[in-house]
Amino acid sequence: MSRICFVTGKAPKRGRRIHRKGQTKKSGGIGTHVTKTVKRTFRPNLQRVRVKLPSGQVKRVWVSAKALKAGKVEKV
Repeated sequence: MSRICFVTGKAPKRGRRIHRKGQTKKSGGIGTHVTKTVKRTFRPNLQRVRVKLPSGQVKRVWVSAKALKAGKVEKV
């Protein structure tokens, strides 16, 4: 099972990290240049917590920190 938030549906997103080389114009250089881009993943801040479901059942699920702070789930 992949790590996806039980409440908000947040999942890891794909992105890129840009590598730059050179001295900036502000500090006396001729400017920076992009030398390469590297793929990376942005992972949501997920916590594994025991949650009480509306049916009354207690289950351990992955929940984002934002959902926990907002009080969208009832911890047990």
